[in-house]
Amino acid sequence: MVQLLIVGLLAGGALAQKAPEKLRDSVAACLACHDDKQLSVQLRDGATMSLHVDPQGFLHSVHGSQLVCTDCHARYEENHPSGATFPSRRAYAIASYETCKKCHFDTYTRTLESVHYELLKNGLDSAPICTDCHGAHNIQNPHEKRAMVSRSCASCHDGVYLRYAKSVHGKALEEGGNQDVPACADCHTHHQIQAPGTTQFRLGSPQICIRCHGDRQLMAKYGISATVAQTYLSDFHGVTASLAGGGALLPQQVVVTCIDCHGVHDIASPRLMGGEAMKASVAATCAKCHEGASPAFPAAWLSHYEPSLRHAPLVFFVQLFYKVFIPFVVVGLVLQVLLHLYRVSLGR
Repeated sequence: MVQLLIVGLLAGGALAQKAPEKLRDSVAACLACHDDKQLSVQLRDGATMSLHVDPQGFLHSVHGSQLVCTDCHARYEENHPSGATFPSRRAYAIASYETCKKCHFDTYTRTLESVHYELLKNGLDSAPICTDCHGAHNIQNPHEKRAMVSRSCASCHDGVYLRYAKSVHGKALEEGGNQDVPACADCHTHHQIQAPGTTQFRLGSPQICIRCHGDRQLMAKYGISATVAQTYLSDFHGVTASLAGGGALLPQQVVVTCIDCHGVHDIASPRLMGGEAMKASVAATCAKCHEGASPAFPAAWLSHYEPSLRHAPLVFFVQLFYKVFIPFVVVGLVLQVLLHLYRVSLGR
């Protein structure tokens, strides 16, 4: 016990480098026992739960310099309750996680509107809670380690994560450390996660993509067109999505959104696919709705580029002609009517 106390005091001294004086003794007192890797408690279901806390993990966590143990474990005094208080490890976690709302109340209330909380409320104890995603004593800043967010999701959604890790977004983040590409929470949000299979999510998916692909500065960095939103919303597919969002169409009348063509978690890079492979992929995608579409069918689509001298020059000149011709005709007709009225007035 003396050795444990010494270890605990040393750990407390390490924490004191970042913590005020009053935190040192409190944390050290707890670590005197909880730095023991063998420390555990038996729960009512017979399972053994470790009570070990890694001093360095806590020290380098976001809470290491701000909180003491009793800020979260307020009801645990010198005589701790026995493990028999909890029927299982999961029951303990669920009973304890609401402690987070003392500091993170706004965030906690957003989780109450998520699909995860809905599952938990309906009796699915395995539905994720705060500590499943963020950890308990070694919580890191998710904004600094964005890849960690997706790996956290992988603990439940491993199949989805494997597809994401092979996608153009996942490879850039996981292998290249690119902080510009989206992780899971950028599309699904962090806490107010909605069921992705709903019509509401599908109709809102273009807005998710536009956050990045409509950012001209960001897209210019990678040589990608930033007119995705404009070109999508101006074609037939985008117009139907806009009308449905405004209530003018029924949701089932929406033809195509971004995810229908590009996929969801397995999005590929057109550049890496190569020209012929990309054409074949687009043709196969179109054929899902347009039965009997030939391999040349997608050639009628301008992709996500506005007509220009470089992209679809013929369409560009036709548009330019009508931009000049239509105003000329309208102005001419108005002048003709005005001149006719003037002539009539003179005749009187």
